[in-house]
Order: sequence, then C-alpha cells, then structure tokens
Amino acid sequence: MSLVKFEIFHTIVELGSLSKAAEALGLTQSAVSHAIASLEAEWGFLLLQRDRSGVRLTSNGERMLKLVRDILQRNEQLKQEVAAINGLEVGIVRIGTFTSVSTHWLPGVIRMFHMQHPSINIKLLEGDYDEIHRWITDGTVDFGFLSLSASKSLQVVPLKKDRLVCIIPEEHSLASQTTIAFRQLENEDFIMPKWGSDHDVRRVLKENRVSPKIKYEAVEEQAIMAMVQHGLGISILPEMVLFHMPRRVRAINFEGNHYRTIGIAATSFNHLSPAAKKFIDCLKMWLDDQGLLDF
Repeated sequence: MSLVKFEIFHTIVELGSLSKAAEALGLTQSAVSHAIASLEAEWGFLLLQRDRSGVRLTSNGERMLKLVRDILQRNEQLKQEVAAINGLEVGIVRIGTFTSVSTHWLPGVIRMFHMQHPSINIKLLEGDYDEIHRWITDGTVDFGFLSLSASKSLQVVPLKKDRLVCIIPEEHSLASQTTIAFRQLENEDFIMPKWGSDHDVRRVLKENRVSPKIKYEAVEEQAIMAMVQHGLGISILPEMVLFHMPRRVRAINFEGNHYRTIGIAATSFNHLSPAAKKFIDCLKMWLDDQGLLDF
C-alpha cells in the first residue's frame, strides 16, 4: 500500500480540494484523482464525496483519516531518526498556535531554529483553543500551544503565566482605579472573548462568582479592544494581546493574581519526532533568553 496515496489523501482533506492538493504536491489533478480512486478501489469503499463546493469526507473516510495521519507521522519520525543516525537533519514540524503566540513568540523562535536547523521545515496552523486541541488529538499537528485550562487530557509543559486584565474605555467610571474587584463587573455590559468552549475568561469569572451582562462575543482581540474603545462594553484580556492598544482604552489589573498559563501540549512528548523535540528545546531556550519562561 503506497504512502504516496496516503499523502495525497491527507493533503486533499487538509486543503479541501483536488486541484489545491495537486498544486501543493506538484502533481496533475488527474494523477491525484487516480490515486484516490485507486485507494478507494483497494479498500472497497468511498473516502471522499465530491461536489461543486469541493470535497468532503465520508463517514468511512473520517475513520481512515486518523489511521492515515498516524502512519504518515510514524513515517516522518522514521525518516528523521534515520537522518539523525546518519548525521543529517531533515523533516517537518507541524505546530498548532493562537494569535498572541504567533505574534509575540514564534517569529523569534523560528528565526533561531532555522539558524540552527536550516533543513527542518516549520508548518503553523492557527486557530482557537478547541481547534488546536482537536488538531493535536487527531494528529494534524505534532504539538500545539494552549492555555492549560483547555488542555484537558493531553500531556502539557507549562511555559508562561499571562496576567488577565480588565479593558475599559478612558471615560468609564472605573478608569481612575488602580485595581478592579470582580464584583464591580456584575452590572457592566461585557464583551466576551470567544477562544473556545473552555477558556480562561469564563473560568476566572466563574471562580469569582461573577455573571456580567454579556452583550457581545468576539474572537479577535483587536476587535474586542475597538469595541471597548467605542464604549460598547468592557472586557478581560491577557496582557500578551495588548501590543496595539487603541487610544482612550485602559488596561487595569484585578485585585489578586489572575492569569492564564500558556504551555505546549501533545498526546505524548516521548513519541514526538526528533525535529519536534529540537523545536521545543529551541522554544524554551528563546523564552529563557527573553526572560519570558516562568516554569
């Protein structure tokens, strides 16, 4: 059974179309279509449904995708181990990440990593906590960055405590305070960050027994700050996202010590490829050099 067919199947699912997969793999569309047809004939059932909007996995295709990803990951690990024994460095590291990590950490980390390991490629997939968790568990990525509150059953390595702060417009009645108590949020219009079903803002509100009036929900931190700027409500955001604070918006600490813990998560760190382990070592070194490593 050809690994090439597995790679074609995986790439079609990842990119959502036969034509995009063909372009990414340097093949003709007919070759890609023939490979899938051959795989379906060999297994005796359809893997993909094709229509004008693209391709979708069949229920049998969903069952096989996880196994195909596992085989491709093991093959990648095998190639990297052979290369390491022969004194070579090759491979690809797939990483799940979210916006503030992508903006603040990864450019510096990847630059350092490429200087040390120029033949190892990095692939980033950016999403919210739920998406990153799913990518880790289904093998789409080798490991991912998560708030540890969203890591659930995964193995985790904590890296950084990121303080949660209250974001309010300058003209707000609370803007003159040096700290804010959670009880003061109770009757305020609130803009809820939406990073996944289980995230730190909801956690910290629940821990402090506060149920603010949620007027809006938004994923993008810059959109949340713009809404606060225009007086649509107040919010809670981690300090790492406040690199482009709009005018007339203040960030005020809460009473006590409230933060999200950012870390990396994987199904098993012991089973990561050599290239992925090298990237994690480089990440820790870079964070330590920048004074950002808290654990």
